[in-house]
Amino acid sequence: MSTILPAFWRIILMMILISSLGACATGGVTRDPFESFNRKVFEFNEAVDKVTLKPAAQAYQTVVPQPVRSCISNMMYNLTVPTTALNNLLQGKIQLACEDTIRFVFNHFFGFAGCLDIASEMGLKKNYEDFGQTLATWGVPSGPYLVLPILGPSTLRDALTDNDFANIDASHKIANSRERNIFRTVQAIDSRANVLKAESVVDDIALDKYSFIRDAFLQRRRNAIYDGDPPELPAETEQQNKKP
Repeated sequence: MSTILPAFWRIILMMILISSLGACATGGVTRDPFESFNRKVFEFNEAVDKVTLKPAAQAYQTVVPQPVRSCISNMMYNLTVPTTALNNLLQGKIQLACEDTIRFVFNHFFGFAGCLDIASEMGLKKNYEDFGQTLATWGVPSGPYLVLPILGPSTLRDALTDNDFANIDASHKIANSRERNIFRTVQAIDSRANVLKAESVVDDIALDKYSFIRDAFLQRRRNAIYDGDPPELPAETEQQNKKP
């Protein structure tokens, strides 16, 4: 997950980092040591989403035809591919970085700026890499789980990621603030519309939505960092050794 935080939030997160390091020295750190704070932010985000982003996403899904929505989703993804290519390069995945570059070039020039996903038809899979994943491969620990206002689930490492260094997608290069805000609004609505169905499933099966989303996010994030093949956690290994 890529996020860009203003200086105020970076200072707040640095204070959290310092406090978490102090807790670590006394053995008090858990996966979610700030659960009370996180739950309050989660409730705030749910309330904001309920009256703004979700209705907009539902209207977007109702009004905009599926082919147009697919075109927009493809274009939004294609604009993130240079960032993925750069981070694959920083992680030493040269072949994947080359494939990402080919994907971007073909879809941009022959797929009408990414509207058509020609690269997938060529057999090039979609990759998703960000600087948080790159830092993880360099050995930087994730730190505690955090729920950020508006931005949602994250970890301390990902929240403090300096995306100006390894994030080169188009939204950060639009000079005009009005055009940039329009672009990001469309991007947010399109992303929200893509998870409407999944959200209804979560609402039906989750007894505690906060815990469900937290566990799913951390598992998905760990899976992404290890490219779908994460090593066993110590607790998992211990449980397997106890099995008859």
